[in-house]
Amino acid sequence: MSRNDRFLKACRRESTDCTPIWLMRQAGRFMASYRKARERYSLLEMFQTPELAAEITLQPILAFEFDAAIIFADILLPLEGMGIKLEFAEKEGPQIHNPVRTAAEVTALRVRDPDEALAYVMKALRLVRAEIEGKVPLIGFAGAPFTLAGYLIEGGSSRNFLRTKGMMYANPELWNELMRKLAELISGFLKAQVRAGAQAVQLFDSWVGCLSPADYRDYVLPHTQSIFESLSGSRVPAIHFGTGTADLLPLMRQAGGDVLGVDWRTHLDIAWERIGTGTGIQGNLDPVSLLAPRSLMLERAEEILDRIDHRPGHIFNLGHGVLPPTSEDSVKALVDFVHGYR
Repeated sequence: MSRNDRFLKACRRESTDCTPIWLMRQAGRFMASYRKARERYSLLEMFQTPELAAEITLQPILAFEFDAAIIFADILLPLEGMGIKLEFAEKEGPQIHNPVRTAAEVTALRVRDPDEALAYVMKALRLVRAEIEGKVPLIGFAGAPFTLAGYLIEGGSSRNFLRTKGMMYANPELWNELMRKLAELISGFLKAQVRAGAQAVQLFDSWVGCLSPADYRDYVLPHTQSIFESLSGSRVPAIHFGTGTADLLPLMRQAGGDVLGVDWRTHLDIAWERIGTGTGIQGNLDPVSLLAPRSLMLERAEEILDRIDHRPGHIFNLGHGVLPPTSEDSVKALVDFVHGYR
């Protein structure tokens, strides 16, 4: 057990000495030390070089009093092992050069052993775990089936997911075959991360908020649920995160997870009422708040903490990832404020 086990205790809805905090995308982006490394290496080189990925994972742990580390990786990395040609284009985001839109293309996708296909992630996890053992716990993660399917079908980011929903509605059998393969891929990847040293995992369903509750129930819930069920024997906490999910929260709770991550569009106390008492909750400061005047940022953080009122099971986080222009001083001030809140 780590000496600082606030995060793991909160995942189990146990009392803690103060509210634990970590930030999505805390490894990279906003830190000067990360940008210096980024000048020398491409994103894929950084992801696929375990020593570099471990170094970047550790940068925020050395600089701030975060209560957990999260491995430096990307949700799309497992797709390469399926035969997908992936590129992280400068200023354009991830691009899929062979999108998956036909039955033949779905059939061609292969689910490989994650210890082989993603050995570099596993090595990075082991390196980080060795460095932080007895200090803070380590989080592994993966993308959820719907979000990965969105990238696969659209070929990159999308505003309206026309092609994705088109397959869902017009060819549900093909959609379910794709989602089953992705669920198998993700389950294996998360379990491999646990074997490599992850002490908690987070499932990112970043784009699932584009769906109605009925669509989520019919086309997504069973596949996401199968992932959490597969993790039940791993004995590590699982966090289930999405954005724009205010009306999906009860269904996401049904899909699974020990902790539900909520974005900034829903008050946490209201979200907790919707999902019930048997689940922890994570969030949910607007990432843009860290670019606001310090007093306003702390006012917004205090409002979140006041609404929770020290209820066990809360992990402070942003409602999505840290934005690149965020100053390190703002991050430090936020961490100190959350830890000092009484």
